[in-house]
Amino acid sequence: MNVGFPGVDDIKLLPETVLAIRARFDIPLCIDSPNPKAIEAALKIAGGKCLINSVNGEEKSLKALLPIAKEYDAALIGLAMDDNGITHEPEKRLAIADKILDRAIKAGIKEEDIIIDPLAMAVSADSKACLITLETIRLVHLKLGLNITMGASNISFGLPGREDLNSSFISLAIANGLTCPIANPEKITAAVRATDLALGRDDFAVRFVEYFQSRT
Repeated sequence: MNVGFPGVDDIKLLPETVLAIRARFDIPLCIDSPNPKAIEAALKIAGGKCLINSVNGEEKSLKALLPIAKEYDAALIGLAMDDNGITHEPEKRLAIADKILDRAIKAGIKEEDIIIDPLAMAVSADSKACLITLETIRLVHLKLGLNITMGASNISFGLPGREDLNSSFISLAIANGLTCPIANPEKITAAVRATDLALGRDDFAVRFVEYFQSRT
């Protein structure tokens, strides 16, 4: 959840939003704010296991958020960017992910609580954007073995046929190691089930068939 808006007191509003959601739903919460103080205020009253979205490789981000994640036993998403911004080289994005992992573990955060976002960028602005992200996913999966997330629809921004492009990209990303995409399940589940089946992850097509039967 993110309450960011110009003029909003997120230190006050983010915890209030957490309480409002907790009053109706018993679900894990993902806390998002550019303000570390707002994140800490929300975690103080959230209860349960939360996810911080997000830390990145910038020194100020690591120093501000890793102690908070440790204190409240929160998992975290690590963005593959640092003080130099977003690199277009997959190996450098891997190095940033490795840095986040190393610093988080040294701060006392468990490895299984670290999720990497390889950064999906709009392919309309850079024809190589998807290839860069896919290679980053492959490297993080191969070298670090961490869970990987991303805003899956970012790549299709500004283009027609977004759902078709997103589904294609999701399938390629899963094949390379993506584990937990940020996406609308109603729009990507068919692609996910088909990809799992094609990759030999669905014996006798049980989950694939069940999904399509549930839609009739």
